Amino acid sequence: MKTGWHIRFLVLFVAVMIVSGCKGGYSFTGASIPANAKTISVSTFPNYASTVNPQLSQKLTDDLRNLFSSQTSLNVVNGSADLEISGEITSYATRTAALSANDEVSMNRLTITIKVKFVNNCDPDANFEQSFSRYRDYNAQLNFSSVENTLMGEIVSELCDDVFNKSVVNW
Repeated sequence: MKTGWHIRFLVLFVAVMIVSGCKGGYSFTGASIPANAKTISVSTFPNYASTVNPQLSQKLTDDLRNLFSSQTSLNVVNGSADLEISGEITSYATRTAALSANDEVSMNRLTITIKVKFVNNCDPDANFEQSFSRYRDYNAQLNFSSVENTLMGEIVSELCDDVFNKSVVNW
């Protein structure tokens, strides 16, 4: 019984060292954020698409801010920050996605494309500019206005995940 305390002490010591060494750069979401990064800003994404959904710009911006706020320890601020995200909505379009056997439109597709600029003031090598695009298909028999908000919400969620992953998840 007395000889086992050495092993227990060693295991406890190693566990404490591992846990204490992980502060600052890792979260359980998989985010890998520089230890000296404390703030992030997400500028409003203006909508330059030829078709404009009046809710899209605010939804995309708010959802991005909320994602970084809830999934990281970063403080979301306005203006200059350690990490900065800006961008624009470049496309919001519906197109035919599938035809039926008798050449009638059976599915349509809503596609949203955004251009993102990420500036990492702690590690400039991590900076990027990239376009992200996501889509959702829907039954062509449905009135687009009846499904538009649901489709937009799903697409925006995926776009936010893409931006988050590219910005702070280094798998």
